[in-house]
Amino acid sequence: MSSFQIIVGSMLGGTEYVAEACEEQLNILDHQVNLHLKPDFTSIINETFAQNTTIKPVWLICTSTHGAGDYPDNIQAFVSDLTNCEQDLSSINFMIIAIGDSSYDTFCKAGYKLDKLLKTKGCIELIEINMLDMSEDIDPEALAQKWLKDKKDLLQ
Repeated sequence: MSSFQIIVGSMLGGTEYVAEACEEQLNILDHQVNLHLKPDFTSIINETFAQNTTIKPVWLICTSTHGAGDYPDNIQAFVSDLTNCEQDLSSINFMIIAIGDSSYDTFCKAGYKLDKLLKTKGCIELIEINMLDMSEDIDPEALAQKWLKDKKDLLQ
């Protein structure tokens, strides 16, 4: 079992639906899950490290990309605090679901930037970034759930 902090970056709400679908699937897979629709870095760090040390902490970041490759408004403070964090984060595993529209040249750029940032902070990528294309994917919530179900052996 793992302890998941689902961290959501969303402008219009679509990413929130994907995150809630992930929460549902992770609960089915018997993981501990906390959903953060308004992510606060300090609270997430405290929840991450307050867990039993035998339970693997995992951050699942679900984020869209806004504007010219920018982070959504609700996750900008989290990213800023993460950027400035000097705490050892090497015990944190992470996964990213990046949501975007492939007709834009900034397709999933916020997700890629977060992937790079987390790695520079010592976090371990548990599963390679999952990109959902809103211009083609009819049911991104179902795709996210299937992705987690297919990767369940890596989540233990």
